[in-house]
Amino acid sequence: MPNTAPVAGLGQAGTQHYENFPVASWLCPPALRPAILAIYQFARCADDIADEGDASAEQRLQELGQYRHALNACLAANNPPVRRWAEVFVPLANVIAQHQLPAPLLNDLISAFEQDVRYTAQGRRYRDHAELLDYCRLSANPVGRLLLHLYGVNDRPSLERSDQICSALQLINFWQDLSVDLPRQRHYLPSDQLLARGVDPARLTPDLHSDAAAEALVASLCQQARTLMLAGAPLALQLPGRAGWELRLVVQGGLLILDRAATLQHRTWHTRPRLRAWDLPRLLWRAARMTAA
Repeated sequence: MPNTAPVAGLGQAGTQHYENFPVASWLCPPALRPAILAIYQFARCADDIADEGDASAEQRLQELGQYRHALNACLAANNPPVRRWAEVFVPLANVIAQHQLPAPLLNDLISAFEQDVRYTAQGRRYRDHAELLDYCRLSANPVGRLLLHLYGVNDRPSLERSDQICSALQLINFWQDLSVDLPRQRHYLPSDQLLARGVDPARLTPDLHSDAAAEALVASLCQQARTLMLAGAPLALQLPGRAGWELRLVVQGGLLILDRAATLQHRTWHTRPRLRAWDLPRLLWRAARMTAA
């Protein structure tokens, strides 16, 4: 499911649910915390519909369709939120009214969950990096754009850099979580790169300690994510105050996960790279040293 939180526990949501963005962390602008929490709750509930319990794919898609209907009712002018999921849509309606959230971004998030359900049910895999990025456009990029909207930032260069950061975070999470996703037969390894390097994902089990071709594959994917992250990183220096520092930590958290993957020789199907609470001083130091270069 959509998930881009390599810095969970260090300013982001908990690790068991939807984690695409900082949620009321100690750096989040206090005035925006209710709005951010309302968006988070909206995404988390959709995540639960798509991923929790024993429902069939058809049932999940039907439920997500009803969830989208509830969202559109919430977005409609002078239309009170539906009673179902009131704990989600009552606060979201207030945020929409106060901040005029762009409706397409909220709908895109539901589309990402629907796509995940369909792909899982059909056993489909992503063909290449371009198709993965198109998925990130629905699953991750809307979150960054919603946050920028709350911050009053809407110029094209900033939006593009936000997309780069969010897509990078999504990809980092994919490669970070291979040891979790592969046993569930739900992974995002692009088919063209698997074929080119002769890697069979069925062989990538926790018992496999070393595989040169798989290590090279993960290293290449991590480098693509790093390139995206570095391209978008200047946005963290543009945002003022708490918002800028929050984004600096998000960027540096993602980069540190990539560093950890490299330390593991990119065998992330065997061991999951992660950050700990004691990494916070290092992240703060890295964030403070960020420059436009």
